Amino acid sequence: MSLVSKFATVGGATLVSRIFGFAREMMMASALGVGPVADAFNLAFRFPNLFRRFFAEGALNAAFVPLFSRALEEEGEAGARRFATEIFSSLTLVLFTLTIPAIVFMPFLVRTIIAPGLNLCIDEAAAAQALSCADRFDITVAFSRIMFPYLASMSLVAMVSGILNAYRRFFAAAAAPALLNVFLIAVLGWSLWTGQTTRTLGFAMSWGVLAAGVAQFVMVAVAMRMAGFSIALQRPRWTPGLKRLLVLAGPAALIGGITQINLFVGQAVASFKPGAVSILTYADRPYQLPLGMVGVAIGVVLLPELSRALKGGRLAEAQHTQNRSLEFALFLTLPAAVALFIIPEPIVRVIYERGAFGPDTTAAVAAVLGIYALGLPAFVMIRVFTPGYFAREDTRRPMLVTVASAVANTVLSVGLFFVMEEKGIALATTLAGWLNALLLFHGLYARGLWAVDGPLVRRCLMLLVCALAMGGLLIFAMPLLDGWIMPSAGLHRQLAGIGVLVLIAMAAYFALCLLTGGADRQTVGRLQRLRRPRRGA
Repeated sequence: MSLVSKFATVGGATLVSRIFGFAREMMMASALGVGPVADAFNLAFRFPNLFRRFFAEGALNAAFVPLFSRALEEEGEAGARRFATEIFSSLTLVLFTLTIPAIVFMPFLVRTIIAPGLNLCIDEAAAAQALSCADRFDITVAFSRIMFPYLASMSLVAMVSGILNAYRRFFAAAAAPALLNVFLIAVLGWSLWTGQTTRTLGFAMSWGVLAAGVAQFVMVAVAMRMAGFSIALQRPRWTPGLKRLLVLAGPAALIGGITQINLFVGQAVASFKPGAVSILTYADRPYQLPLGMVGVAIGVVLLPELSRALKGGRLAEAQHTQNRSLEFALFLTLPAAVALFIIPEPIVRVIYERGAFGPDTTAAVAAVLGIYALGLPAFVMIRVFTPGYFAREDTRRPMLVTVASAVANTVLSVGLFFVMEEKGIALATTLAGWLNALLLFHGLYARGLWAVDGPLVRRCLMLLVCALAMGGLLIFAMPLLDGWIMPSAGLHRQLAGIGVLVLIAMAAYFALCLLTGGADRQTVGRLQRLRRPRRGA
């Protein structure tokens, strides 16, 4: 299976999850809008998500996969199973030790970390879906307590997914997150059908998140057994393998969670303004679609590929893999960033504007989405650059970069929020993302770990030119379809109008890329063959 085929496998599964995520956010926006229950749920859900990125997707994916791949290559399956069992047992103990105190002390965590803005809350009885400040605090604590064990489930999911990725079984691990969206869609559908209150819906969604975490673990565990690999729970022991994992995992926890760190800091600051947390969350969903399809897919596939190439001494192969991965990432990300920056309001209107989600909220969310779009290439490039460090078991340097980026994001978020409100937080996140990406690349390039070849430079420049030309075409075409994408048009006309804009933009972009040499013709050919069903299959 080629590198592009592996990217497509993970990206396709992630796309399915993101589509379900869109449906979930559409239903949630209709049911809750940007009211206090939506803010409480988003704040509570972000907290375990932050730790999930720290200890699960960040630390385990960055530290566990290279070490597990090494054990598999050098000691065979028996050695890999022994190593995985050691880590699984220790991880289970750590998660249990972390979860219980967090649940007990959740009120303190809400006041100080999750939603410090609630300390300055002022009751607004006339506001939509009004809740007293005490009620807002109580439901935020309750939602957080219910959902925090989701961290434990997802950390175990991340470890098992790392095993599947090392065996190059990418699909199950990439498809498992869709279960979260399926569970929440079912909860939202039940609530809308039966006419539940927003408070009841918030509690039901919180329990749905926890149930989805358990279901995801069952799914990847079954996939692991089907791959012929199994692990057991035993008494945790201090071993050289565990020690090496912890040395790598500490810095990797910060690195892997940089996006969530930035978003979490932004939401904590946004809690000082009612509704701002939900505006940031709704804007994050369209932006996460291309980030998930491209960035997550490349990050998941690239790390084990680089690890195996470097462990086998195939340095030329590793350099080629890095360069072609960056080309592929920018080939798909640049046009998405330009489109989201130019037409955010029609997109937000089609996705969200119904029920409790009104035109004023559409404008606010669209403004934030446009700013997030400017940082999309940076966050995808972070996913491309970090495996270059992790595959070499170097987590210290990217950790320092992450700390610098997080500090810059915090300072900018606080400073810009009081000038631009939630738009300032989005701008801070975008600037911090670019700082992170540039520092990561400089670290690899300066140490000779990334040899930039001629095709990469030429194609990246052409891709940028093609994406900007596509943006100019979108600006020209929008007035021609004004009657189809305005609020007065029905939903079906708005969908058709945006569909036409997207088709025109895609056709122009891909044609320009092929004509100018911005896209590798072999890569495009592989993508076309992946979409074409095989005869006789």
